[in-house]
Amino acid sequence: MIDSFLADLRDTSVPEALAVVLGLAYSVLAVHRNRLCWIAGGTSSAILVYLFARQHLPMQSILQVYYVGMSVYGFWHWTKQGDAAAQRPVSTWPLWKHGLAWLVILGLSALSARWLAQETQAAWPFVDSAVAWASVLSTWFVARVKIENWLYWMATDVVLVFLSVQQGLAFVALLYLGFACIAAVGFVTWLRVLRNQQTPAVATT
Repeated sequence: MIDSFLADLRDTSVPEALAVVLGLAYSVLAVHRNRLCWIAGGTSSAILVYLFARQHLPMQSILQVYYVGMSVYGFWHWTKQGDAAAQRPVSTWPLWKHGLAWLVILGLSALSARWLAQETQAAWPFVDSAVAWASVLSTWFVARVKIENWLYWMATDVVLVFLSVQQGLAFVALLYLGFACIAAVGFVTWLRVLRNQQTPAVATT
C-alpha cells in the first residue's frame, strides 16, 4: 500500500502538482478572508475537473465545475464589499438548518449514487456522492462567511484523502490532507474573529 502510494507520488503530473499548489493557496487565502482565494481556487478546480473524470470519480469532477462557478460568485460577492472586504463578519447557521441540510444531502446522495452505479464506472458511488453534495454546501458557507464551513471541510477532506489514494491520485491525497489541517486552523481563526465580534466594545473616556 505504502509502496503504491509512493509510486503514485513519484508519477505526479504537472497539472496535478499545479492543482495542489493552487488549492493550498486558496485555503490559506480563505483563512485570511482574502478575495484572491477565489482566483486560486477556481483555477485549481478547473484542472481537477479533468483529473477526477480521468480517475472515474464523476461526482468529484462535476463538483469541481461547481467550484469554478462558486469561485466567480465568491470573488464577486467579496469584491462588492469594497474596503471592508477583509473585515467581512463571520456568522453561523442554526443547528436545525444543518439537520435539514443533511437530510437533503443523504437523499441526494442516495439518488445520485444509484444513477452512478447503473450508468457509469464510478468508484465508490455513494461516498463520492455524499462528499460532493456536502462540499456544495461547504463552498456556499465559505462564500457567505459561515464558520461551519471549516468543520464540514475537515470531515470531507479526510474522506477525500481516502478516495484519492484509492484512485491513484497520491499528490491530490496530500492536498486534501493539507486542506484538513488548514481547515482546523481556519476554524480556530474564524472562531476568534466571531468571539471578538460578539464581545461588546469597551467604552473609553
